Amino acid sequence: MSYAEQLKELITKSVIPDIDERLDEIFEEISDSKEASADAKDEIEELRDFKADLQDVLEDIANGDIEEDECKELIDDILDAQKGDDEDDFGFEEE
Repeated sequence: MSYAEQLKELITKSVIPDIDERLDEIFEEISDSKEASADAKDEIEELRDFKADLQDVLEDIANGDIEEDECKELIDDILDAQKGDDEDDFGFEEE
């Protein structure tokens, strides 16, 4: 399996579901309290932006616009972030 295929699988089967789960948790908290804190709003925006970045990576994989070494780096970054429970960046840098 190529690094691009591994990255695609990691993103679609682990990272995006984790993001969706966290978004659901935030929305449930908001529903319970009837209002969204500034922190919750910020986290929602960050998670949505991150998810959009991941969708871009998936598009690059589908189009063949990403190199294998870059895929390997992203896989390593994601796995490191998951080990550290650092759900905010998964190794992606703000652009």
